Amino acid sequence: MHEPQRMINVQSPVIPVVGQLIRDHPGTISLGQGVVHYGPPPEAIERMQRFFDDPQKHKYQPVEGIAELHDAITHKLRDENGIELGDDQRIFVTAGANMGFMNAIYAVTDPGDEVIFQRPYYFNHDMAITMANAAPVAVDMTDEYQLDVDAIAAAVTERTRAIVTISPNNPTGAVYSEASLRAVNDLCRERGLYHICDEPYEYFVYDGASHFSPGAARGSAAHTISLYSLSKGFGFASWRIGFMVIPEHLFIAIKKAQDTMLICPPVICQEAAVGALEVGRAYAKPFVDEMAETRHLVLDKLAKLGDRITVPPTQGAFYFLLRLPIDRDPMHVVEMLVRDHRVAVIPGTTFGIEDHCDLRISYGALEKQTVAEGIGRLVTGLKAILG
Repeated sequence: MHEPQRMINVQSPVIPVVGQLIRDHPGTISLGQGVVHYGPPPEAIERMQRFFDDPQKHKYQPVEGIAELHDAITHKLRDENGIELGDDQRIFVTAGANMGFMNAIYAVTDPGDEVIFQRPYYFNHDMAITMANAAPVAVDMTDEYQLDVDAIAAAVTERTRAIVTISPNNPTGAVYSEASLRAVNDLCRERGLYHICDEPYEYFVYDGASHFSPGAARGSAAHTISLYSLSKGFGFASWRIGFMVIPEHLFIAIKKAQDTMLICPPVICQEAAVGALEVGRAYAKPFVDEMAETRHLVLDKLAKLGDRITVPPTQGAFYFLLRLPIDRDPMHVVEMLVRDHRVAVIPGTTFGIEDHCDLRISYGALEKQTVAEGIGRLVTGLKAILG
């Protein structure tokens, strides 16, 4: 049977592969998948009762999301992101930010069109662009994982349709400066491109860093697509609720894409999202404060490796990207760490890093004490591997 080339070209997700390694080696602590260790606020659970109180909610609802959630999102965007929605913009509720990104790619590209993103990149973005028969164009970040605006501008061609930024960043943990995000947004306006801003880690900033939403910039409404998610800040990972802020002129195209793939986001989860957004950022704050402590614990333990690894300083999300000064396949290193030291991380190759041996660690999914044990195992394992 025929196997389509566009799917052959899509990289296989590494998380399930590492997950199988973990299952094959019981007792392994996973510093791999990027989720938080806490669940939704009680207000989200309570709000779900309204779903059961209205029999009509069991039927299909608007593709773009229910009105109550749109109202809650409007207030959130104004109060937390500085985005005042105009008549030339729309909110579009999605099944997580990944679906929002897929919607955006379908809406703005034809086969063969180019989408610029930053390397190291989020692997699902690479997969989505490739799956849509568009061409992913990776532009290297600076040595400290900041945007290289000049390199981005140089990568633009007549087939470029969008530039993607993620801040705070996955997989690096970098928080991009407001100045550089504004510069990319201005570049997109000047060149007639879309700026796709992925912001699921907006609450996770540390040591005085702050998050800036490019959609708040004056004159950005017509070319900026902002993606948000409740998965991280509100512990909604499996609930699959996110939302987009889009230019009005993309509404029909995105509605076609989502109606085909999903029809409407799960309404019971939308109800829960209303409750979560009513609490807002205050719910996540104590957990983020705790993660800030865990983050420093991780850095202190990694410091025991000295100059045997490089850990560029970053101030966001819940990731570090470690660079090992060895010429080895990172996946082989991952396998050794799981097999011999019962700790799992993610190889840098899945984020487009081909010329170095990099490993991504995540400290968000576990309680502080378990993270400490996992990092201890990682340090012991890397000492053994690096000598």
